[in-house]
This record gives sequence, structure tokens and C-alpha cells, in this order.
Amino acid sequence: MAELLKHIYTHEFFEKFTTALQKVVLDFDTSSFFNQIFDSEWQHRELKQRMRHITITLQYHLSHDYTKNIDVLLQVIKQLQKEGIKENSLEYMFLPDFVECYGMDHYDTSMLAIEKITQFTSCEFAIRPFLIRHPKTGVLQMKKWSKHKHPMVRRLSSEGCRPRLPWAMALPFLKTDPTSILPILEHLKNDTSETVRRSVANNLNDIAKDNPDIVIGLTKEWYKNSKETDWLVKHGCRTLLKQGNTEIMKLFGFGNIQHIKIDELQILTPKVKIGDVLEFTFQLNNTSNSTSKLRLEYGLYYQKANGSLSKKVFKISEKIYPEKSITIINRKQPFKIITTRKFHTGLHQLSIIINGNEFEKYNFELIT
Repeated sequence: MAELLKHIYTHEFFEKFTTALQKVVLDFDTSSFFNQIFDSEWQHRELKQRMRHITITLQYHLSHDYTKNIDVLLQVIKQLQKEGIKENSLEYMFLPDFVECYGMDHYDTSMLAIEKITQFTSCEFAIRPFLIRHPKTGVLQMKKWSKHKHPMVRRLSSEGCRPRLPWAMALPFLKTDPTSILPILEHLKNDTSETVRRSVANNLNDIAKDNPDIVIGLTKEWYKNSKETDWLVKHGCRTLLKQGNTEIMKLFGFGNIQHIKIDELQILTPKVKIGDVLEFTFQLNNTSNSTSKLRLEYGLYYQKANGSLSKKVFKISEKIYPEKSITIINRKQPFKIITTRKFHTGLHQLSIIINGNEFEKYNFELIT
């Protein structure tokens, strides 16, 4: 079983951190810091709770001067980098959390801190409360960062203003109207960093959930300009593709399916135990005299606590199917217990989806 992320915070980790900290704050009380970190509740805290606990404990052991504390933390980052700690270190995300927690009333100092800290560990969560409190000046700052020489600052300018960033607070004003951040995405769509371009794609996908017409318009403008941009817009349209949006389907070459048939679909496991897998098979029959470009997916209708069904779409393939061909498709869908989904026993359904067109639903049962 994979190690839980919260276990990145070991005694060894804090020893390295406090060693660097003591080189900046000579009288830092390491013993007290350790005692307060590993308190009676430590084992029960999850990752984000541990990060916030570290933030609060760190503040307790620093001064009451926020600007001075930020200077200390920036110096600590330099010490850590000298000791070989590389950028994008997840475990140090309590540093931007410190800015979010104590810097809301110190906008200018916090913006300078975020610009520097994000080059070491991402500030995509910390920037969001500042954008909510200062939407106009915040977006202007993000536009400025989109032209920064460091790729992680440029990435922040896109990732930080995603309207629906997972595991973060949403940005309601950008869910309603994202036009103020479109110049950022326009500027970054051809960025030299793949990480930055991927962030632009994820931002587009967020926007598509509330403002699909904006993303459709941008896709029509950006598509077929370069291999990199083509990937970006395709990835940015993944929700629209799963929704079977007709305009997007046609734009990416997924057309008419009148000559496509689904034959002999069988659910091989009509009763699936929680922890096991659903197995099914079917034949994809292209009866046309020409090849067909198909996006092949299946929909799973999960039982909810209230007895209704909730659909989730899973991709099988995107490819060219030969003329007059029959292709046998076999698939397994796990019902392994995971933290992000709670399974409910009872009726579930399966459907096949081709180029956004959904075929007949088939029943199966989830049991304990």
C-alpha cells in the first residue's frame, strides 16, 4: 500500500528544516518547536491539517513582525537550496500557507513573498484568498507574473487563477466571468515550459465547466497552430468532450456515427462485489466503406445514497477504425475502495458512448 502523503513530515524532515532555520534565527528554540509539532493530536491530523499546524507552530516560535518573519523564511529557503533541497518540494507548502494565514493585511509584502516562495514550492493555494479580497489588483499581478523569467512564477499566474482549482477554494468572480484572466492564458499558450502549458489547459477545462462558449471560441482560434497548442486545447476541452459537446466533437474530427454499431455487449460480472471489478465486452462494428475516427468511452451510473444514479464517463480510446471492420473490446472497471468515492450497493448501469452519442444502458448490481 502506498505511503500516505501526510507521512512526509518525519522527525528527519523537521531536523533538516530547523537546522536551516537556526542558521538564520540563532536562538530558535528547536526543542520547544518539536514538542509543539508532535503534540497529542499529531497522529490524527491529515495532510492539510498538518501543514496548518506547522504554520501555526512556526509563527508561535517567530516574532510578531510579519515582514521580519517573511525575510527569515526567504533566507531559510536559500539555506535549504544550498543544502540540495530542490524546487517543487511538496512538504514545504506550509511556507505559502504561512503567507496565506498571516499576510492577508500585508498585501505588498505578501505578493513579493509569493513571487519568491513559488519558485521553491507552489503558492497556487495561498494566492487565492488574496485574489478574492483584491480581484482587480490581484489579476493585474497575475498578468505581470505571466511574463516572469521563472517558469514556476509563470505557472502560478495561470494555476493560481483557475476558477475551480481542486482541493482549493473556488474563485466565484472568475467562475461567473473569466474574461479578465484570458490575456494570461493567451500569453502563456505558447510558453516554452510544458508545465506552464499544462496549467493553461487545466485552466481552460475549469472555465469550460461554467462558460463553455468561451472555451469553444478560444479552441477555434488556437487549434491547428502548433503541435503543442493542439495538445493544450484538446486537454483543455476534456470535460466538453466527455459531455459530448457537438461543436468540440466536430472540431477534433469526431463526426457522424451512422455506420457504427455496437454488437454483442455482455456484462460478464452481473453481480460485482465491492473491492472486485466489473468486466464487460462488446463488438464495435464499422459498416462504412471508409475509415472512422472515433472517441470511444463508457458511462458508469453509480448508485447514490438517495437511490438515484450518478454518471461518470471513462475513456477507452481515440483512434481510426478501419472500414468494414469488427473490433472486440474488453474492459475491466475496478470497484476498489478509495477515499474519493463512497460506493453504495444496488443497481448500477453501464453504457457505451461513441463520439458523444450514448447507446443503450445495461444493468448490473453492486453487492457486499
